[in-house]
Amino acid sequence: MKKILIVLLGTLSSLCYGVEQNLSFEQVKDHKPVGWILSDDKKVSIDKKIINNGLHSLSIENKADNPQPQHFYKIIPTEYLGKKITISGFIKTENVSNGYAGLFMQINPQVARGNMEEQQVSGTTPWTKYQMTLDLNSNKAVNIMFGGEFTGSGKVWFDNLQITIDGINIDKAPLKPILPAAKDHEFDKGSNLTLTKVDAPTIDKLVLLGKVWGFSKYHHPAVARGEHNWDYELFRVLPKLLETHNNATRDNVLSQWITDLGDVELCPKCKPTAVDAVLKPDHQWMNKFELSAVLKDQLRFIYTNRTQGEHYYISNDNGVGNPDFMHENAYKDMQYPDTGFRLLGLYRLWNIIHYYFPSKHLTDNDWNGVLREYIRIFVDASNELEYEQAALQLIAEIKDGHARTNQLWAFQDWIGQNYPPVKVGFVRGKLVVQDFYNTKLKNETGLKLGDVITKINGNPVSDLVKSKQSYYPASNQAYRLSRMSFDLLRSNATSLVLHYSRGNQETALTLKLYAPEKLSFGEYFNRIKKVIAFELLDNNIGYVDLSVVERSDINQIKTQFKDTKGIIVDLRNYPRYKDFQSIGSFFTSTTPSFAKFTSINTNNPGEIAFAGTHDLHEDPITYQGKLIVIVNEGSKSASEYYAMALQAGDNTTVIGSTTAGADGNVSTFYLPGNIQTGISGIGVYYPDGRQTQRVGVAIDIEVLPTIAGIKAGRDELLEEAIKLLK
Repeated sequence: MKKILIVLLGTLSSLCYGVEQNLSFEQVKDHKPVGWILSDDKKVSIDKKIINNGLHSLSIENKADNPQPQHFYKIIPTEYLGKKITISGFIKTENVSNGYAGLFMQINPQVARGNMEEQQVSGTTPWTKYQMTLDLNSNKAVNIMFGGEFTGSGKVWFDNLQITIDGINIDKAPLKPILPAAKDHEFDKGSNLTLTKVDAPTIDKLVLLGKVWGFSKYHHPAVARGEHNWDYELFRVLPKLLETHNNATRDNVLSQWITDLGDVELCPKCKPTAVDAVLKPDHQWMNKFELSAVLKDQLRFIYTNRTQGEHYYISNDNGVGNPDFMHENAYKDMQYPDTGFRLLGLYRLWNIIHYYFPSKHLTDNDWNGVLREYIRIFVDASNELEYEQAALQLIAEIKDGHARTNQLWAFQDWIGQNYPPVKVGFVRGKLVVQDFYNTKLKNETGLKLGDVITKINGNPVSDLVKSKQSYYPASNQAYRLSRMSFDLLRSNATSLVLHYSRGNQETALTLKLYAPEKLSFGEYFNRIKKVIAFELLDNNIGYVDLSVVERSDINQIKTQFKDTKGIIVDLRNYPRYKDFQSIGSFFTSTTPSFAKFTSINTNNPGEIAFAGTHDLHEDPITYQGKLIVIVNEGSKSASEYYAMALQAGDNTTVIGSTTAGADGNVSTFYLPGNIQTGISGIGVYYPDGRQTQRVGVAIDIEVLPTIAGIKAGRDELLEEAIKLLK
C-alpha cells in the first residue's frame, strides 16, 4: 500500500505540472478535488454551499475529542526561475479550538518550509485572505509541496488558493533552462551492467573508480556546470574499466574519460586549505594505486583549478552552512536496483561522507577502508532485502543518529509486520516492559510493568542486539538501543515465546502479536501526549516541557516563574518551538557563547573549519533561581542544542543520561531505490572545543530510571530534579 502511495504521489505531481492547478477546487471527480491528495476524504471534502468564489470550496471538519490533524496537498516539480514563492488563499473558520487552520508550503529538498501555526487562525472568522512567502532558491529546489492543514476541532473552509513566483502567477512564471545533465536519459531503465566475478583485482579497479568518480563530481568545472549526468557517466566508463587487464590500460581509460569532459581553465580564485581547518581534503588515495604520471597530473591539475561558486550537485548557502545535496536522483521506481545502480549508491554515499561529513573523523572505522569493504557486499546483494540491508549497514558506519532511513519496505517486512501490545525499552542494559499500547489487551499479555525480557523465541536478548545492531544507524549505543527496542518484538508470526524475570523468578509465556491497526497506536500517543506546556509545582518550582511550549508561552513563562525557587526544563523530547535565544537568555546575566560549529567549504571539498559561534542575548529579565535540565537518549538534535544553550546559564545543572549525540542541522539525500538518509551537516562543539557528536551533551549528574520505579509508575528523573531544587 505504501509503495502504491509513492507511485501515486509521483503521478499526481506530474499531472499537476504544466496544466491548470485547480487551486480553486472547481475541478471535481467523485466528490474530490482533482489533483489534490486528502488525508481523510471523510473529513476533507468539497463544499458546494459555503464558498468564497466559484462553485466549490474545500472544507475540513473534525469533531473528535482528540482531533487528528487533517490536511490536503499537492506536489509539483520546481522548474521555475525566481527568488520568492508565495502561497495565498481565503480561509473561513467555525468554532475552531484546540488547534489552528492555515496554509503550508515546503520547498524540497530542505530549501524552506513554513505554515501558519504562529498566526493561530481559530475561533469563528469570516472569509479572510492569508499569504505566506518563502525563498524559492531555484538552483536547489526540486519540488514544491503546498496545501492547507487543520489541527483542531471545529470546521474550516479553504478557497481560491494562488501560487506566485516573484509576483507572477505560477502558470506564467519563467521556467529554468534544462541543463544537459537533466536531458540525459540513456540509463533510465537500468545500467546494463552485470558482474559475475568480483575478485581482488576487480575490487581494486572498482575502489579506484569510485574515488576518481567522486573526486571529479565535486571538483571538475564541467560537472559543476551540469554539463554531464554524472550518474550515467559512471555507467559509460564502468564496462571499459572492467575490461582492462593492467594498470596502464586502466589509467588510460580513466584519463581519456576525464579528458573528454573538456578543458579545465586556470583558477586564480582557488585558495589553499586553511591551516586551522578541523578536517582537510584527503587525497592520499592518489598515491596508493600506482597511477600513471599522466592520470595523477590530471587529477592534481583539476584540484588546483577546481570549480568555484555555484555547483550542480552541492551547495551550502542556506544560512546555516550545512551541505545541500542537489539533483541526486532517488530512482524511486527501482525497488531492487541492478549492479550498476547499487555501485552508484555506494559511491554516492561514500563520497558525500568523504568530502562533506563534518564528523568523518569520529567514525569507528577508517573511512578510506570502508569503500573497499562494501564493494563486494553491494555487488553480491541478490535481492531487494539484501540491498536494503547493505545500505543500512553502510549508513550505520558513519555513526550518526541523523542518518535515519525510510522507504525500506523489504527490511520492514523482514523485521515483521505484526507488533506487540507492550512497549519495551532498555533500562540499565535490560529490556523492560514500560507501557502498553492498547490498555484493553493489558491483562491478556500476562506481563506487568517492570518485567525484564531475557529471551525471545529462545534467543537471549543480548544475542539479538548483537546480530541486528548493524542495521540501526546511531551516534551511540544508548540511542541505538532506544531505536532497536521498538523492533525486537516484531515478527511475521502471530506470537512470540518470551522468557522474562519478575523479581527473582523467571517465567515463559506466549505473547500474541497484532497488525498495527489492531493496536490503536494513535490512541496510545494521544494518551501519553503532553498538553500542559508549563505549570507551577509544589514548593514554588516551575516546570516547563519544551515539546509543548509555543512562542506565545515564552513571555508568560518568564513572568510567572521569575520569582520561583527553581525551574525544571524537560528536554526528554523534541522542542516544538525552537528559539534557543528567547529561553536561554532568560537564565544568564551575561551574553555567553554556548556553542561553536564547523561548516563545509564547497570551493574546497573536504575542508571543514570552524565557522562561528552561537551566543545568548541580553534579556530584560534575568532569572535568579536554580535551573535543572532533564535529558536522556530521547534528547536529540534540537533538544541537545537547547540543552547547550541552557547550560550557559548562571546556575544550571543538567541531569539524566547520555543523549542521542546527533546535533547540527540535517542534510538529506537519496540512494537508488528511493532510500532516503542524511547526516548531521554541521559539527557542533562546546565553546571550549568539546565535541557533542556521538558523545551527547555534558551531564552534571547521571540519573537513570530503575525497574522499581517503572513498576511504580514513577518519573524518577523528575523526582530527582525536584529533590535537587528542594
